[in-house]
Amino acid sequence: MPERPTYRPVYKALHRPLTIWGVDRRLFFLSLLLGAATFNLFYSFLAGLLMAGGLYGFALWATARDPEMLRILLASSKARRRYDPAKHDRLDVEVMPW
Repeated sequence: MPERPTYRPVYKALHRPLTIWGVDRRLFFLSLLLGAATFNLFYSFLAGLLMAGGLYGFALWATARDPEMLRILLASSKARRRYDPAKHDRLDVEVMPW
């Protein structure tokens, strides 16, 4: 007689992406950091708020579109390119009469 399968509980919170206010946490902190950098660069609180708000809006859209996009982008930078159109071997063609 075959053994009965073993059931193990899986918790939903373990597979949920880590977000802050609906945005991936890395993108959220990046928007805050660039907003603070804009504030320090232009000495304008409004410019810092606009930059942080605009980046937060973009991050919210990107997270709603595909939550794993940041991970894919970071992993793709480590991969080797298979085809580079700028690097090609020279191909000599000679036309001969029949």
